[in-house]
Amino acid sequence: MADEPLVLGIETSCDETGVGIVRGTTLLADAIASSVDEHARFGGVVPEVASRAHLEAMVPTIDRALKEAGVSARDLDGIAVTAGPGLAGALLVGVSAAKAYAYALGKPLYGVNHLASHICVDQLEHGALPEPTMALLVSGGHSSLLLSTDITSDVRPMGATIDDAAGEAFDKIARVLNLGFPGGPVIDRYAKEGDPSAIAFPRGLTGPRDPAYDFSFSGLKTAVARWIEAKRAAGEEVPVRDVAASFQEAVVDVLTRKAVRACKDQGVDHLMIGGGVAANSRLRALALERCEAAGIRLRVPRPKLCTDNGAMVAALGAEMVARNRAASDWDLSADSSLPVTDPHVPGRGPAHEHSHDHVHEVSKENLYS
Repeated sequence: MADEPLVLGIETSCDETGVGIVRGTTLLADAIASSVDEHARFGGVVPEVASRAHLEAMVPTIDRALKEAGVSARDLDGIAVTAGPGLAGALLVGVSAAKAYAYALGKPLYGVNHLASHICVDQLEHGALPEPTMALLVSGGHSSLLLSTDITSDVRPMGATIDDAAGEAFDKIARVLNLGFPGGPVIDRYAKEGDPSAIAFPRGLTGPRDPAYDFSFSGLKTAVARWIEAKRAAGEEVPVRDVAASFQEAVVDVLTRKAVRACKDQGVDHLMIGGGVAANSRLRALALERCEAAGIRLRVPRPKLCTDNGAMVAALGAEMVARNRAASDWDLSADSSLPVTDPHVPGRGPAHEHSHDHVHEVSKENLYS
């Protein structure tokens, strides 16, 4: 175990300041500082508020992670950070912090992809990822089907949302039902006491001529909102639990149906589900049911590892180190639209091979002395 890479990962793509430390595929620390309460009164994430919260939380969260892991910053073999996709300002805070720590400590820097990190985090739960693996990533910003044959270099998009992501739809329907923010956990809770077949809400992009692997939840969101408005206009009570259950069923039905279809079509016998919505209890249950029926092995990390966290970034960083992938240059920047086909942002040329040798020795000696 001591020979496995020890990597610290920083995640700031949205409203969670996450710092994780892993040794190989073993999780040592997963420290998170959330600013969700600061966004709740706005009904959604405010980028500037998120960026300022990251600035305030960064150093204390890194210190907490190092203490939790029982390691010194000097012991690290590398520092990984989410370079994109995500909110530009939030990403810049994380990238700047990672560069500062890596430079001062004389450690290699790895700018990695947020979506690829969500796939790689499953290694901390279930061991090495099979190659290939089909991944269904579902969050507030993404609903994607991805085929990974090498998590460090080859991740291929199979399908994606063409409008609202699933998590975004959960937030919007929760707002219409006056259930608060974020919407995913509260709708999941209400749905457990409702009837998922009570209301026949539409299933987007499931017709014979529709894209096989793409998603659309805008029409569903509108249909649910209009149904609720019609009830209120008629002076009738809205059956919140049945609405929550029927809406949730419409979402997870489409997600799991398309994911299993993609596995069958591509001849892949492993499906990994990640992202914040992967914490949804009904999604997990229906995915397991359909995967078992199709002879597909399902891998879903525990809920805490599904939401944005630093552990997933550290996991991908450790894989980069283990496979001897090129580190990033010091001029690494944030890319809010970094494509998933770029699992990481490597250095650009031969000059980079020695770039990590140019470290201020004073800073290197004084930091964490």
